[in-house]
Amino acid sequence: MKYDITKPTAPEMPSLNGNGLEAIKLMLSQTSKDMHAPLLPMLFPVLGSKVTGADAEFQYPSGQWLELCGMLAALVADSGNNKGQLGLLVDAIKRDERRSDQAEIKKYLEYQKTFKKRSQSKDRPDAPDLCLRCLPSDATRPGYLKAQMAAEAHGGYTTFIDLPEIDGLNGLCGGHKQVTHLLRLMFDRQIYQALRATVDGVTGSALLRTNITMSATPLSCREFFKSNLFDGTLGRVVLSNKPRADRDGRIPRIGKFSDEFYEQLDQYLTRLTIVKGRYVIRPLNKLIERLAVEMAELADLTDSDCLHDMGKRSLISAFKAGCILWALNNQTWTRPMGDVVEWLVWHDTWSKWQVLGDMLLKNGTLGTTDTEKKGPANMLDSIEGTSFSEQQLDALRQSLGKPIGTDTKRQLRVWSARGFITYSDQTGLYTKTNEYMSASQVKSKK
Repeated sequence: MKYDITKPTAPEMPSLNGNGLEAIKLMLSQTSKDMHAPLLPMLFPVLGSKVTGADAEFQYPSGQWLELCGMLAALVADSGNNKGQLGLLVDAIKRDERRSDQAEIKKYLEYQKTFKKRSQSKDRPDAPDLCLRCLPSDATRPGYLKAQMAAEAHGGYTTFIDLPEIDGLNGLCGGHKQVTHLLRLMFDRQIYQALRATVDGVTGSALLRTNITMSATPLSCREFFKSNLFDGTLGRVVLSNKPRADRDGRIPRIGKFSDEFYEQLDQYLTRLTIVKGRYVIRPLNKLIERLAVEMAELADLTDSDCLHDMGKRSLISAFKAGCILWALNNQTWTRPMGDVVEWLVWHDTWSKWQVLGDMLLKNGTLGTTDTEKKGPANMLDSIEGTSFSEQQLDALRQSLGKPIGTDTKRQLRVWSARGFITYSDQTGLYTKTNEYMSASQVKSKK
């Protein structure tokens, strides 16, 4: 594993000077340097919505064909920590769609005026289809369903929503109890069905193709997910955490968003709109398979099923981001793009444990202080020295609130099978292998 997410410091973002990353570098050039790493994962839901979902599919290593919809990401940072720069990038990338949406809304307002004048007349006009690509942040569940039905009727394009606060999901989903249901349908590209008995209700069904970005403070994020930690909701949302910055008194510098910038940006965005057909990106699939093994290894080192379950969906989100990078680079894969995809997986995992780690370890109990937050403990690294006994691991597991006895023996068997440790019949001790020690030393230097 290239990154150690058990530490409080964020995984270092790879250089964006590599071949194939020119588009991403261009977009982030308009933001302050301290926001480059937090904003990088947030770009992909916005960019993915430029690809018409019904027209482009990519084969995941499992054999499943995935569209670039259902991408959900939350930027987590304290109030006043520059989260607003996300909105600037969204406006730049989606400006064409928003102009089109304004024309649609104007057309609908004109219809409403005519309808009111002729509400009792036989020649009153039919309601026009309101085809919005960027839905408002205060959209309700019936309004959202109606918009998705229109999107499906007009070719199956992907709608996009930018929520300034994560609590906006409650209004979109019709209440917090419905958040899990609706986000699951979005992430898995499922059909949403609704039956209303009132005149003003909406009856119908639509295949949900939606990407969402949202912002949150650490406290609001913890409050939002405290009842949805283990039902799959958290795993479906990519978190990008920005720790509190030092009080240096410097005002962050952003770009000018000049005509030259928009001209270059549009050249890259056009590459997304022309993606049509089914594709297999073999280098990306090979990378995802390797990362899946590493995620399983880390779950074994930390003895965390929660980490393993969340990691499966982090891999899917990173895979879709890799597909977008491939499309932006004229449908060509490069190694620097793979470095970014790998970083996205571990940055997402690190962010979730930094923001919600204590709650994940305590089965959802909401902590109150920053000192209670911590990432998953690598138990093999936590044991000092190179050799140890089963009783030492028992004591460590007990201090972490984990069961001992049979569970300790199982963990030792898994570590032995993965080549992390060896057992000596003569001494009765377990010894860390040279391969594991070498990899651990490389990570500690980074």
